[in-house]
Amino acid sequence: MYDRTWVWLDEIWHKGEKDSLFPDGYFTHADSGIINLFEASISSLFLVYSNQSYNPYSLIDYFYSKQCEDGQIAECYDIATGEPVFSEDNPAGLSLPLLSYVEFVFYHKIGNKKRLKDILPYLEKYFAWLQKTAMKQNGLYSVPYPATHMGNLPREGAVYTVDYNAAVAIFALYMSNIGDILNDKELAFRYKRIYFSVKTRINSMMWDSDDRFYYDLDENENRIKNKHIGAYWTLLAEIPNDEYASFLIDMLKDENEFGTENPFPTVPRSSSYFSEDGNGYRGGVVSFCTYMVVKGLINYGSFVFARECAIRHMYFILDTLHPDAEKQGDVWEIYKPMSEGAALSAEDCENKRRYLPMLGLVTIALVIENIIGLEISLPRKTVYWTMQSLEEMGIEDLSLKKNNITILSNKNARGWEIRLESEKLYYFTIHLLDADKKKTLPIPSGKCSMLIDKL
Repeated sequence: MYDRTWVWLDEIWHKGEKDSLFPDGYFTHADSGIINLFEASISSLFLVYSNQSYNPYSLIDYFYSKQCEDGQIAECYDIATGEPVFSEDNPAGLSLPLLSYVEFVFYHKIGNKKRLKDILPYLEKYFAWLQKTAMKQNGLYSVPYPATHMGNLPREGAVYTVDYNAAVAIFALYMSNIGDILNDKELAFRYKRIYFSVKTRINSMMWDSDDRFYYDLDENENRIKNKHIGAYWTLLAEIPNDEYASFLIDMLKDENEFGTENPFPTVPRSSSYFSEDGNGYRGGVVSFCTYMVVKGLINYGSFVFARECAIRHMYFILDTLHPDAEKQGDVWEIYKPMSEGAALSAEDCENKRRYLPMLGLVTIALVIENIIGLEISLPRKTVYWTMQSLEEMGIEDLSLKKNNITILSNKNARGWEIRLESEKLYYFTIHLLDADKKKTLPIPSGKCSMLIDKL
């Protein structure tokens, strides 16, 4: 699936021209002629592993180049004309504010501090526009439903949505982290204060102590008792305390809630809206939501459960692509929660075929980061490998800024061995969870190996 995703991407990638708006090329879903900020942002999270063969930075830079004086960056632009494209149900062109999170990922994959300095003014202006456009007197944010990218999820009456407000908290949190990287104490403090302000409001207004869950609010700030996967954005935003998080995680494991065979449906099995056929975002499993939950689980020390869920979702993608030996299937935006196959489309929600922005999040990003378990930071010159238990696995020729590395574990006559190959020095940490072993070693250029029993 990892290799197949790159092949599919190559088939639809538009080659860039030197003086064009996309000198390094671009892609859009179904060759629509419209470039979308949400799709570009989530695609960037796996394109960073292409060693700039498919450059994610120029995709994001295009949107910065379109920023208006007031800070607005519209969600969609017509590639032919360069003009913003608005819809009646989202007239301001709002999108999930993921840019600071994306830039933080960029930094650790390319190690370019200058880029952070260059793009910071765009991020600051964008957030100021977002505050002016969507923040209300109560300190929460209210946006049209399409800005949450949750399709036909039933959320009637919701004015203050928990997922969007948690995404705002994520934007502020990673702006503060960028301030720390740039050693800009004023920037770090200012956005940390914004982050805690949103976090406090979500915890005090959206958390229901009886149901032990976060809910959307109506116009009168009453909680709407309608559970959905958007509440788990709070894990990625590090909003719940450990007690709240344990309640949320228990619900992910409960087969009568979000713990379906294919984790995690957009609404729980206990919901009256749930459909085993998916019916769009009314019970379907969406790869982007699975990615978001897995990353949130990592924040709360649930690596093993997060990895298990990533693997289970991957198998449903595989079984839908290859349902049997004689039949060739395909890959989709939304899957069924209880059996292999694409979720049914709804009248108000098309299930997109071969939707690569979401597919690559699982088949590339989650494979490297959560199934294999590699956490890579170029500025720190570190590779951190978390393994639940010893298995024959790893990755060959992973390109890291013109440095191809290979890390493989296998068992031979001498016992379990990790073989490493690199063109440059880096620091490698192996963490075996089952054996409670952890060791950090400098890895020289060339080939070397280490025996696990000697750790």
